[in-house]
Amino acid sequence: MVTVKDIACAIERVAPLRWQEDYDNAGLQVGNPEAAVTGILLCTDITEAIVAEAVERKMNLVVAHHPLIFHALKRLTGRDHVERAVAAAIKHDINLYCAHTNMDNAPGGVSWHMAEKLGLTDVEVLDGHDDALGGHMGCGVVGNIAPTAGAELVKRLKLTFEVDAVRCNRYDLNRDITRVALCGGAGSFLTRQAIAAGAQAFVTADMKYHEFMGLDDVILLADIGHYESEHFTTEIFREIIAQVAPQCPVQLAQGAVNPVKYI
Repeated sequence: MVTVKDIACAIERVAPLRWQEDYDNAGLQVGNPEAAVTGILLCTDITEAIVAEAVERKMNLVVAHHPLIFHALKRLTGRDHVERAVAAAIKHDINLYCAHTNMDNAPGGVSWHMAEKLGLTDVEVLDGHDDALGGHMGCGVVGNIAPTAGAELVKRLKLTFEVDAVRCNRYDLNRDITRVALCGGAGSFLTRQAIAAGAQAFVTADMKYHEFMGLDDVILLADIGHYESEHFTTEIFREIIAQVAPQCPVQLAQGAVNPVKYI
């Protein structure tokens, strides 16, 4: 029998909860750690539709990247989508687990997986440090790539990460790029580290208007979208779960969608 705790422990061996940022709320958010797992649904974001899908498919554990509960719930009255999803999960005994910034900061985590998908070599952490227990973790990665024109790199980003549109600064896209920095999710705070690491391109998400200014001759800034940079985190979860519970049914949620629509 595989329990919710077994799955949580497997994920946390890769991405310990102590590696999450102070503002975060990773871990088991709803449910019973001792419950036997009937099936696991993987997604980026937990929504009412995801909980309903778990019920319909008789999968009692949802593993997501983004936490459903970020702020303390003072009541459960169904006034918003978070309260309704939590209430539905409790009513139907659906366990909700997330690994967020702890997975962002983990070696082999989100940014590392992005680098693997993009084919980078000699990958290293962009902003790393040792924690109090001697574990090495950090934000973002940087690695090498065969000489690739900026325009071709943008095309590769769109294909690799299933991106409809890439927001870029006015860097010369005819210039060859040989070193790329990456950070899944909102990573503009690492721009200076990317430049210091010798990257000619920095791929991340959620960059603000003014953050695109002043670096046109220095580095290609490519904002591929938050969801697009992280939705393959489900592949990391699948690999981890397969190692500890190979017989457990694991499926990608069919109702998993990008909340941002490009028109």
